[in-house]
Amino acid sequence: MALTAETESRLYRSLRAAAGAAAHLVALGFPAAVAVLARPGSSLFSWHPLLMALAFSLLMTEALLMFSPETSLLRSFSRKAKVRAHWALQLLALLCALLGLGVISYNKHLNGKAHFGTWHGLTGLLAVLYAGGQCAGGLLLLYPKLAKNWTLAKLKLYHATSGLVGYLLGSASLMLGMCSLWFTASVTGGFWYLAMLCPLLTSLVIMNQVSNAYLYRKRSQH
Repeated sequence: MALTAETESRLYRSLRAAAGAAAHLVALGFPAAVAVLARPGSSLFSWHPLLMALAFSLLMTEALLMFSPETSLLRSFSRKAKVRAHWALQLLALLCALLGLGVISYNKHLNGKAHFGTWHGLTGLLAVLYAGGQCAGGLLLLYPKLAKNWTLAKLKLYHATSGLVGYLLGSASLMLGMCSLWFTASVTGGFWYLAMLCPLLTSLVIMNQVSNAYLYRKRSQH
């Protein structure tokens, strides 16, 4: 029996709500698991995985989910309140990422190891730099008069899509980090695959959210 358009729409919204709820759980659960594994304070290096997990799994994910129509933690709040929360979480994410980058750089310096000699290191560096640029670009949304030749709608579109690219870079860095000797020595078998699914799940949820909010809507207007 064929589903009606209304039923399909309701089912789709329910699936998005379930996926968004799962993303909230993963965003919190992944850094918690990393904290147990890394035991922050046990060594200088131990702070690096925790700070990066907080930046790219918890804070950045929640900053983007803030605008989810189904699962935003501030769903009943005004758009202005959501924007302020988004900014606060993104700045905290950038701070954690910069601290994580500083910790691993100093740790490598102390141990005489090469800097950014792996795909994980290079991707992580690019993700942190991109996050800084994305935050700077977000200032144009707060002060759109600085971009005289751009409409506010275009600024929002480009900020959202470029932010998605930055988020995917951060997720890729986390996944490459889980291929490191440190991680694979402690996490093996099914738990390793489960850990790899965490940034993959949140990435898919964020991709769907941005696509529905901007890309699909823009395409339907033509």
